[in-house]
Amino acid sequence: MLDTVPAARPAPAPGLAVRCTRVLLSPWSRLSLLVAVLVAAATAMLLLDPQRLLTSGRLGELSGGSTAVVLFGLAYGVCTVAFVPRPLLNLAAGALFGAQAGLAAAIGGTVLGAGVSFMLGRVLGQDALRTLVRGRWLRAADGQLSRHGFRSMLALRLFPGVPFAAANYCAAVSRMGCPPFLVATGLGSVPNTAAYVVAGSEASSPTSPAFLAAMGFIVLTGAGAAVVAWRRRHRLGV
Repeated sequence: MLDTVPAARPAPAPGLAVRCTRVLLSPWSRLSLLVAVLVAAATAMLLLDPQRLLTSGRLGELSGGSTAVVLFGLAYGVCTVAFVPRPLLNLAAGALFGAQAGLAAAIGGTVLGAGVSFMLGRVLGQDALRTLVRGRWLRAADGQLSRHGFRSMLALRLFPGVPFAAANYCAAVSRMGCPPFLVATGLGSVPNTAAYVVAGSEASSPTSPAFLAAMGFIVLTGAGAAVVAWRRRHRLGV
């Protein structure tokens, strides 16, 4: 007689802890966590009102030392993640620390905030959001950032009409590497940031050549960004 082969036993169902772990680590769960973190950060900034803190006289007591510059740069990075407008932070950096130290603090905070946003988007949102990259324009933007990340991000940072946070998370969803993203952010943010920092440092002398030059640069670049945005919307028929 032939020996009968015993029927294979079905694999045991994963335990409750394993199923919960899979759900928590799923792409959409991580995306939900990212949204919750960003909403909480933005809400905290609204409640704490950092604009009032930056424009109060209490921060003026910190100016004048390298430690204060570093602390301001760290706070700058956190505030940008929470969607505090960078022009306000740049003006405060110039008013508190002057043009040179203020620019160093602002650029350092810009790169820090961009890096934190990039890593949050890459770890928590990329897997889920890449499934939503559909349509010709979205695919083209994703391909441009993935293949030509450095020069594309450099152009986005030099163009003042592109929202800072939007550029961070678009880069995070693409396949762009983190080092070129940070280098392009640091270099591309210098011109516009420097203009606001100089304006803040010369705010007490609104008729000085430095203040007028900085404000002229801000107005011209803003007008140029508005014209380019209008022309693109006109071509698309929006």
